[in-house]
Amino acid sequence: MLAALPEGATVVAALPQGALPQGLLAQYGAQFGGAAGHPMVGYLVLVPAESPVTGAAVAGAAPAGTARPVRPAARGITVDTERRNAYVDGRLLDLTYLEFELLAHLTEHPQRVHTRDHLVSSVWGYGHVGDGRTVDVHVARLRRKLGSAYRDSIVTVRRVGYKYTPVA
Repeated sequence: MLAALPEGATVVAALPQGALPQGLLAQYGAQFGGAAGHPMVGYLVLVPAESPVTGAAVAGAAPAGTARPVRPAARGITVDTERRNAYVDGRLLDLTYLEFELLAHLTEHPQRVHTRDHLVSSVWGYGHVGDGRTVDVHVARLRRKLGSAYRDSIVTVRRVGYKYTPVA
């Protein structure tokens, strides 16, 4: 079975015989190339979205022909949450995990004012111990990385928080 893996597939873990239910192994073993009399051993395999094994898109992936370009052609700020990339005028930004999460959250809700407390709970999570200054510091870093043309798209709402206003 491992010799027949499609190009780009990666074996993440091999499980011992008996670790997975035999019915499950039989069902998927026949579907993905296991021959009768040669039971599948449990493997966790990552296969690219366009699967050469079946010639069809893997469940949850975009249908063939609808894949988005790796680098957007549009001007402005573009956030690709699937690939976890953010672009300014087609240029890939080098963002930290939290900077990306903050930008993604703001751009998902344009023109909406977010309090610092809301951003802390939404982006950092409810378990985060900190205050609104954490948000201020991350917004300042994010504005610097967006550059002079787009730094003003993250607007400070005094004594409240921030909102994202796309540049026209």
